[in-house]
This record gives sequence, C-alpha cells and structure tokens, in this order.
Amino acid sequence: MQFSVNLPTEKVDFGDEFIAGSAIAEMARCIEGAGFDACFVTDHPMPGDRWLRGGGHHTLDPFVALSFAAAATERLRLQTHVLVLPYRNPFLTAKAAASLDFASGGRVILGVAPGYLEIEFEALGADFEHRNEDTDEAIRAMRRAWQEDDLKLEGRRFHARGNTMLPRPKQSPHPPIWIGGNSRRAIRRAVELGDGWLPFPAPKSLAQHIRTASIASIDDLAERIAYAREHARAVGRKRPLDICFVPFGFEAFRGGAVDLGAFRATLETLGEQGVTWATLNVTAGSRKEYCAKVEDFGAQVLDKIR
Repeated sequence: MQFSVNLPTEKVDFGDEFIAGSAIAEMARCIEGAGFDACFVTDHPMPGDRWLRGGGHHTLDPFVALSFAAAATERLRLQTHVLVLPYRNPFLTAKAAASLDFASGGRVILGVAPGYLEIEFEALGADFEHRNEDTDEAIRAMRRAWQEDDLKLEGRRFHARGNTMLPRPKQSPHPPIWIGGNSRRAIRRAVELGDGWLPFPAPKSLAQHIRTASIASIDDLAERIAYAREHARAVGRKRPLDICFVPFGFEAFRGGAVDLGAFRATLETLGEQGVTWATLNVTAGSRKEYCAKVEDFGAQVLDKIR
C-alpha cells in the first residue's frame, strides 16, 4: 500500500500561511520526510459563491502548486485529485502535465474527472451537458499528444491538423491517468482509458449532491471493484489497475493517537479488495500544526506498518 496526503492549497483565506511558495515547499518537504509517497491538490478555477457558502473551497492552480512542491522535494509523487478535464482544452492540460512531469523527473500522477459543478462550467465556458464525452475525448487526445508527432485529430472543440507537442513527459509512455468517480461509467472509463481509479467514500446524500454513486461501506466498494474486474475481462484489459481510496473511518486525520490496529485492519481489508493506494486528509489551522500532524502520522503509523 502506498500513501498520498492532501497539500492544503485550498486554504486561500489563510494567505501566506498555506499558499505562499515557501509554505508549499515546507509542507512538501514535511510530507516527503514523513514517508508519504505522494501529495495531492484539488482543482476549482472559478467556483460558484453558493457552493462556497455551503462548504466548498477555493484552491491554487494545481500545476502551479505542485510545481513548488516538486522543486522542494526529490521523490514525492505529485497528484491531482482531481483535475476537471472538461474545464480546459486537452492539449493545454497535456502540456502542463508533461512540463511538470519532465521538470520533476517523472513524478506526476494525473487524477482526472468530468466534474459536477454546473455553475463553474458556465463561468469557464465549458459544456456541462457533454462533460462525460469531453472527458473521454480529452484523455484520448492527451495520450496521443504525449506520444505522436504530426498529430491529426478532430474533436468536438479542437482541431489538430498536423501538430506536435514537446517535450514528451519523462514517464513513458506518459504519466499515469487515474479516473475519479464512483459510477459505473467512471469505472468503465478507468478500465478502458486509465491507469488507475479514484473512488471515494460517499453516503447517499453526498453522492446525490455531487452526481455520482454512493460508496458507504466496504461492501459497496467491493461491488464496484468486482464490476471493474468484470469489465476488464470483457474488454480484454490485462494491465493491473491502481485503486486509490480514503480508508473508512480515517477520512480526516484531526490529530491525536491513531489506533494502529484499527488502521492496519482497515488497510488489510482494502488491500484484499485490490486497493493499492490510500489517501489521507489532514486538517489544521496553521502550517506548524499541519506539519506536526503529518510527522506524527508518519512516526505513529507509516513507520510501523512498512
């Protein structure tokens, strides 16, 4: 099992405390030093005010934030969790991801999803109704742009008539693409077009709000993983599929001693189902508190289960 933790670049109201370049660098070094394998950031370029009042958040541009983390570390993987693909032209996304992957020495994990905030789509001039189709098209376009010269490809909103993108990503053939979402459509997308799947715990009330399927128990997750395996057999996929999930009961690490036995048991159960990565969300009111919690988790848990 590998581990990824949030880089709190959504805390824009705290200013320099969390989103200054030096702050990001300090937290990234702390994450790497604690033994985590990756850090992740979210993506909200222009969220709606009503969503923000209801508990939503701003965040830095994910590629800018991860660039500061990359510059301050040596081995830490750099994960978008998740990048909303229909918000952007796929070739601009491919360029940003390839640039970060090359500059970081091949450390990018590109977590992507179709998104669900209609008001944000409208502000960005993106097509909410066709977001699933645009997501599939973008993944195919990026994969080809990362590998082909003289690309000729017609899309719904782009026309490549003999174009080439350099530099190529450092990872070959490209950074892993992990697909976010709990729905069967998301699972099929992960199996057919991706390298990993990013489901997340979601009770029915939350799942309805964010337009995905509920995963409220290990049985729900197991059923979805079984569907992924069934679909993989149906389409002839042979490659393994990474699965990255937030351990039930540990959705937000607020500090204090972790029940190591319970955490280990949860990880073993998830591992038996095929989960290969676990994500952790650390909540903190200051950078000092955040780093202390990350370091404590590394010492209390990561050092003892590896």
